[in-house]
Amino acid sequence: MTKKQENQFWDRLRGVTEDAGADPQTLEIFDEAVSRRRFMGRMGVGGAALTLFGFGAGTDAAMRGLFGRGLIPAAWADEANGLEDEQAKAAMSDSGKEDGLIVHNDRPLNVETPPHLLVDEVTPASRHFVRNNDLIPQQALDRDPNGWSLKIDGEVHEELEIGLDDLKSMDSKDLVLHIECGGNGRANFDPQPRGNPWDRGAVGNAKWTGVPLKDILERAGVKDSAVYTAHEGYEPILGDRGPFSRGVPIDKAMEEHTIVAYQMNGEDIPAAHGFPVRLVVPGWYGSCSHKWLTNITLRDQEHDGRGMTGYSYRMPKYPVAPGERPPEEDMKVGGPWLIKSVITGPKKDTGLERGETVKVTGHAWAGEDEVAEVWISTDFGLNWEKADLKGDPVNKYAWVHFEKELSFENRGYYEIWARAVDDKGNTQPIVQPWNPRGYDGNIVHKIPVTVAA
Repeated sequence: MTKKQENQFWDRLRGVTEDAGADPQTLEIFDEAVSRRRFMGRMGVGGAALTLFGFGAGTDAAMRGLFGRGLIPAAWADEANGLEDEQAKAAMSDSGKEDGLIVHNDRPLNVETPPHLLVDEVTPASRHFVRNNDLIPQQALDRDPNGWSLKIDGEVHEELEIGLDDLKSMDSKDLVLHIECGGNGRANFDPQPRGNPWDRGAVGNAKWTGVPLKDILERAGVKDSAVYTAHEGYEPILGDRGPFSRGVPIDKAMEEHTIVAYQMNGEDIPAAHGFPVRLVVPGWYGSCSHKWLTNITLRDQEHDGRGMTGYSYRMPKYPVAPGERPPEEDMKVGGPWLIKSVITGPKKDTGLERGETVKVTGHAWAGEDEVAEVWISTDFGLNWEKADLKGDPVNKYAWVHFEKELSFENRGYYEIWARAVDDKGNTQPIVQPWNPRGYDGNIVHKIPVTVAA
C-alpha cells in the first residue's frame, strides 16, 4: 500500500466516523497520539478495519467517538509524540521548528510550544504553535503563490478579487499580534474534555505584515445588511466534511488590527502558518485567523459554517456542572479571549538552592481588553506580590512582558503562580468553570519548583 493510499484510508475512516455521529471536535480523538504509519505497519489496513468494524459494542463506541481519554486502542497510542506523516515533516522543516515542541498529531498537524520556549518577546516561526483542522496545501509547501487570489463577496456592493501583487501594493502595516487556539488550556480542565490536550503553549506573538481587512472590504463596499464574515481557504479537507469556515462580527472585521497578512516576522509566511496569505484576527480564537485564505463572504446573519455550529468553538450560555453537555441550542459562539498569562521561566520542575534568587518571567494578554497587573504567589494563592511590567505594549493585542525576582528560604516543594488582571478588573480564576470542549481555559499558571536543603 502506498503512503497516499494509507492517508486516503484514514481520511475515509474519519469521514465515516463523523457520519456515525461524531462531531468535528470529537474527531480529534483520531488524531491524538496517533502514529499512522506504525499502526498500519503492525496491523495492515485489513486489521485496522477489522479492529474498528468487526467487534460489536466496541465498534459502536469507536464509531460514535465515545473513547475516553486513555482508552484509545493501544496500537493507536504508539509513539505519543510521533511525527510520521511526510507532509507534516515537510511543514515542520519549512518553518524551522525546533526540537522540544510537542506534536499532538500529524494529520492534521497540531504542535504546541512548551512555556519555557516562549521566552521571546516576538515569537519566531520556529517556536510558534501550529493548529490545523484539515491538511496543509501542497502548493503552500512548495512555496508556490501562482494563481492565488482573494475573493470578497456576499453583502457587498461589488464583488472583488485581488491577486497577491495587488494586495502587496496596498498600504500595509507591521503589527505584533498574539494568536491563540480556542482550546489552549484544555488539559487543565477537570474532567478533561476531548480534543487536543493543549496545556499553555498553543499561543504565539509574531510580527505580521499585511493590509487591514477594513481597507479591502471598503473597496468592495460593505452593505448595511452585513453583520458577519465567513472565511475559507484552499486547504485540502480531511474526509467528507465541508470546508472549515469560521467568521467574526463585522465590527471586528473592520477593526484596524484585523489584517490580511502576507509576511510573518519579515519573511514569507511558512506553509504551516498559511502561505501565501492568511487572516489575522487578534484577541479572538485562533480559528478565526484563517490560513491559506482565498475567500471572505459578508453575511446578513451570524455565520453557520463548519466550526460555528453544534459544540465547535462554542460555549454554554450558562454555567454547567463538570461533565455536563447542555443542548446545542444552549450554546453560543465563543468570543474574544479572556485575561491570561504564561510563565516562561523558570522551567517547570527546576531545582533551586535555599536563598538562591530566581527571576520569574512571562507574558500576559487580555483579548479585547488591556493587561493592568500581574501578580505572583509562592504559597498556593494565600499571598500575592506584584510583578514588574516591562515597557509599554506596542498595541493592545501584543503580549505584555513581566518579571519578578524571588528567593526561597526553606527547603521543599513550591509552586510559582501567575495571575493577570485586565483594565476592567477581570482576573484569572484559581478554579475555572467547565465547558464541554475545554475552551477559554485561563486558570492561573502554575510552575512547580523544588528547593534543596
